[in-house]
Amino acid sequence: MSTKENPDGLRYPSIDELLTKIDSKYKLAYTAAKRAKIIDAEGHSSLEDEGGNKCYTSVGKALEEIQADKIQVEFKDTAEDALTHQNTFGTSEISAESEDQDY
Repeated sequence: MSTKENPDGLRYPSIDELLTKIDSKYKLAYTAAKRAKIIDAEGHSSLEDEGGNKCYTSVGKALEEIQADKIQVEFKDTAEDALTHQNTFGTSEISAESEDQDY
């Protein structure tokens, strides 16, 4: 555990503000987890170039990126997809603003 502490704790970033960026808690959790894995693998957050993150965990950094509109996510879930892929919950593409790759 890091000795660096965020005085706002679990109140930052605000869930209410995050839900204005992504319209459901499920999609928000999914997006943050997927981006956090990318941050862990790369060892870099897109906000680090702009003065750093308040959060020190990869999930916290991912949520900060979502709040700062650095993450673009598009969920594709249609009735036709549900019929042909019954064991999936849809697909998504996540990309950070500083990168040109789709995940």
